[in-house]
Amino acid sequence: MRGIIPRVEVLALACATLLLTDAQTFAQPQPAANLREVSFASYSPLSGNAELAWRLLSPLKNDQLQKMIAGGARLSDQPINLPDEKFALYVPSKVPAAGYGLIVFVPPWNSARLPDGWGPVLDQYGMIFVSAARSGNDQNVMARREPLALLAEANVAQQYHLDPTRIYLSGFSGGSRVAMRIALGYPDVFRSAILNAGSDPIGDAVTPLPPRNLFQRFQDSTQLIYLTGDQDIGVIAADTASMHSMRDWCVFHIDQHTTMGGGHDAIGPAALSRALDILAQPLDSDAAKLAKCRAAIDTEMNARLAELQSLISDGKRDQAREEINKMDAHYGGLAAPQIVSLFHQITTP
Repeated sequence: MRGIIPRVEVLALACATLLLTDAQTFAQPQPAANLREVSFASYSPLSGNAELAWRLLSPLKNDQLQKMIAGGARLSDQPINLPDEKFALYVPSKVPAAGYGLIVFVPPWNSARLPDGWGPVLDQYGMIFVSAARSGNDQNVMARREPLALLAEANVAQQYHLDPTRIYLSGFSGGSRVAMRIALGYPDVFRSAILNAGSDPIGDAVTPLPPRNLFQRFQDSTQLIYLTGDQDIGVIAADTASMHSMRDWCVFHIDQHTTMGGGHDAIGPAALSRALDILAQPLDSDAAKLAKCRAAIDTEMNARLAELQSLISDGKRDQAREEINKMDAHYGGLAAPQIVSLFHQITTP
């Protein structure tokens, strides 16, 4: 069975529908050699509804979803019916010795296409490019945009020899914000994300932290590159907030580059080359700094969990419920399963 249960999409089951939109219109680039429209046929467990919910929803929202299913709601395995979908696929002619790299691109538009000028850069670096149609800003994030990106990666990986250290996400505008969410929830699939003119803070109701093991892997090995035009003032401010949030959450593998004279535009070949050069370099990690940062977060979180338990023990359920919801949004998967257990204490008769 494929598709979401009737009119109850994954996000609508557990939270408000998430659409990452903007008011931009986008010009059509010229076709490139080696670019073709394709269909895919293989499903991945990683793109299934249950996996999306576990990785991308907060603990309480995922718990709410599981209760609805236990109560009789039907949730199919996969949100996407692949025979209905089309993808743009660009494959360089020459296979690198270690295997192709891969860029899974999340667009703000609904056409499946290659950003202008990217073809020669993909050839130079031995990078496959794949992007789904009907994955623009007006599409549901968890019901379409995220699973389409995951299915694109899974099918390309099945059909081509890939270098697992060079599997990247990218996107432009609202698509970049979705790419960031996927990178956060799937650090075991994607090594890096090229964020072009779109990003968000993490650790809130829109972008909750994934389960602890995944978030620690994100901290350890995921690299983020922020690329924005210097005239794109609103997005520059959003990038600053996003990067500040990343550092607060012990995510230190961050690079930022500004395109001089650039507005709200998809990056061109020079900026793409710069990003790929950065990603080819070894990560500079500071294990002691990361451990200290993680310990500080855990100390703060555990203190708040203890305060919550005291509120519940004192019978202050309304105050406890408000605090639980705040912690669920802020700490996300880091607070699981404790936050769910505390919530059950105040909701179980």
